[in-house]
Amino acid sequence: MATGKRKKRRMMGEINVVPYIDVMLVLLIIFMVTAPLLIQGVDVDLPSLDAEPIDPDQLQDSQLITVTVDRQGEFHLSIGDDDDRPVSSDELHDRVAEALRERPDSPVYVRGDRNVDYGSVMTAMSLLRDAGAAGVGLITEPPERSSGGGGA
Repeated sequence: MATGKRKKRRMMGEINVVPYIDVMLVLLIIFMVTAPLLIQGVDVDLPSLDAEPIDPDQLQDSQLITVTVDRQGEFHLSIGDDDDRPVSSDELHDRVAEALRERPDSPVYVRGDRNVDYGSVMTAMSLLRDAGAAGVGLITEPPERSSGGGGA
């Protein structure tokens, strides 16, 4: 009888990370290329104002309705997770009225470009009120704080 001696394999205590680095670099390139494509919406230059931020708990179970008035005074509507899309004033009124019939507690906000005619923002607010919005909020950006260290 031959007794076979088995060679005892020594366990390798190193991990080959080269394949993981390759995968990571490919994913990084994919994300860098696709990230700008994922950002959709209307480019507006919001006015700056020192105001209280919106409480996220307030928006959790509601369908957010956002009307954007761009630099040319055109309306863009976003309801819930929908993307901003251009709408006419009649379509804005009808779609918001329908959304508020389904969920009357939906918060309604207006984003107006700082360079747009004041009348265009007021027209949007009037259309929203006529559609049944109990209250309309205005979205602004917080003012840029100077890092000079001076204060009042």
